[in-house]
Amino acid sequence: MGYRWHLRRLMAERGMFQTTELVPLLAERGVHLSREQVFRLVTQDPQRLSMDTLAALCDILDCGPGDLIEPVAVNATVAKTAAGGSAGLPPVRRSTIRRPGGA
Repeated sequence: MGYRWHLRRLMAERGMFQTTELVPLLAERGVHLSREQVFRLVTQDPQRLSMDTLAALCDILDCGPGDLIEPVAVNATVAKTAAGGSAGLPPVRRSTIRRPGGA
């Protein structure tokens, strides 16, 4: 599973085009982030996000969590080569375990 982060789009739809506009709005809601942290929050997909920050963003943008975060299925199939191996991956080595005493 993956996700798409729509913070930048939602900000633009509400006439907010500078990441620094979020800093005081978040602070009003008790979320104190630096300008750099807010810039990364807007321009990159967050790997971790506190519930306080998510709730504040939803309040600021008048949206729900589902508007900010869109879950997407990630296709993890591996292409097969003509010889039956996986493209770009090393071949699988089969091993036999031999125990002392021939058992």
